Amino acid sequence: MGDRQALDVLDDIAGLLPEVRARARETEDARQVPVETMRALTDVGHFRLLQPRRFGGFEADPADFYSAVRLLASACGSTGWVSSVVGVHPWHLALFDVRAQEDVWGENPDTLISSAYAPMGRAIASDGGYFFSGRWSYSSGSAHADWVFVGGFVVDDAGDPIDFRTFLVPARDYRVEDVWDTVGLRGTGSNDIVIEDAFVPEHRTLSFTATVQCRAPGQDVNTSPLYRIPFSAIFSTAISSPLVGMADGAYAAFTAHQAARTKSVSALRIPDDPFMHVAMAESARDIEVAWTQLSGNLAELLTLAAENRRIPVSLRVKTRRDQVSASGMAVAAIDRLFDHGGGGALRSSDPIQRFWRDAHAGRAHVINDPNQTLELFGRNELGHDIRDAWV
Repeated sequence: MGDRQALDVLDDIAGLLPEVRARARETEDARQVPVETMRALTDVGHFRLLQPRRFGGFEADPADFYSAVRLLASACGSTGWVSSVVGVHPWHLALFDVRAQEDVWGENPDTLISSAYAPMGRAIASDGGYFFSGRWSYSSGSAHADWVFVGGFVVDDAGDPIDFRTFLVPARDYRVEDVWDTVGLRGTGSNDIVIEDAFVPEHRTLSFTATVQCRAPGQDVNTSPLYRIPFSAIFSTAISSPLVGMADGAYAAFTAHQAARTKSVSALRIPDDPFMHVAMAESARDIEVAWTQLSGNLAELLTLAAENRRIPVSLRVKTRRDQVSASGMAVAAIDRLFDHGGGGALRSSDPIQRFWRDAHAGRAHVINDPNQTLELFGRNELGHDIRDAWV
C-alpha cells in the first residue's frame, strides 16, 4: 500500500459510492456482493485498514474503519455489512499465533476471511491440534473468502465441553452451502459452512478466554494499542456501524424523494408537512447520537489501550449498551422515514424500502439483542458480578 494512509482509503471509498449504489439492486438479486465491488474495495485498501503493518496493513484507528463501513452501507446495505464483518477479521487474525497470520497472509496479504462465531463445532484434541466438525449458519461474504473463523467447543472423552475456541480453517477443509434467501440483507451471501472431521493445528485456534482477557499470542508481534481493545467492542461495533450507514442512506433518499413530492388529497405540499419535519428531526438526531456514542467509546478504549491500562468492566458494558442502542436508534430512524414515505417508498426500485428491510435484518443479529445487553449494564451498576463472553 506504499505511503497511503487510512484517510486516503476513506477518500477512495467515497469515490466508489456511486458505483456501489448503482449495483445495490444487482447485489440483492444475486444474493452476493459482486466480485467487481469486492475487487474495488480490495484495491483501495479497505480490507487492510485493521490489518497489522507487518503484513501490509494500516493498523488504522478503528473509527476510520467504521467510518468507511458507514459510507459503504449508506450506498448499499449488503455491501456495507460485508465490508464490515469481513473487514474486521484482519483485526482478529492479528491476535492469533503469528504462524496463523503467515498461513493466511504470507503469500497474499489481500486474502479474506469470513466467519460464523457461534460455537456449533466439536473439537477433539489430537497430537498438535484438533479434529473438528460442525455446521454453521450466517457466514457473510463467504463466497469471497479463502479462510473462515468458526466457533466450537473442545470436548473431553465424555463429550463434555472443556474450552470454547475460535478455529481458523482454510477453504479446502470446508464447503459453503448456498442457503441464503432472505427478506433483508439479501446481498450478503450469508451462507452455511460445513466442516467434516478436518484437522486444525493448535496455532490456528484461539481460546475465547484469551480473547476476552485481551491476552492473545499475536500481541507479542502486533504491539499496537489497536490489538488490545476488547473483541466485544470491536466486533459488536462492526455489526452496528452498517446500520447507522443504512440510516444515512435512507435519510438521504427520503429527503431527495420528498423534495418534489406533493399530496394528491390535499393542497398542502408534502415538504410543508410539519409532522414529517418532526420525524426528520428525530431521525437525524438518532443517527447523530448513535454515531457519537459509538465513536466516543472507541476513542476511550483506544486511549486506555495506548496507556496499557486495564479496560474496566464499566466501560465494557457501557460500550455494549451504546452499541446495541445505536443499532436500535438507526432502525428507529429508518422506521420513521419509511412511515412518511408514502406509496412510493414501497416500490422495489426505491432505496428506502431496501434500507428498511436491510436494517431490520441487521437488527436481528444476536449481538443486537437489547434485553440481554442492557441487563448487563444494569447489573453492573448495582454491583453484580458480570460474566459474559460478549463483554
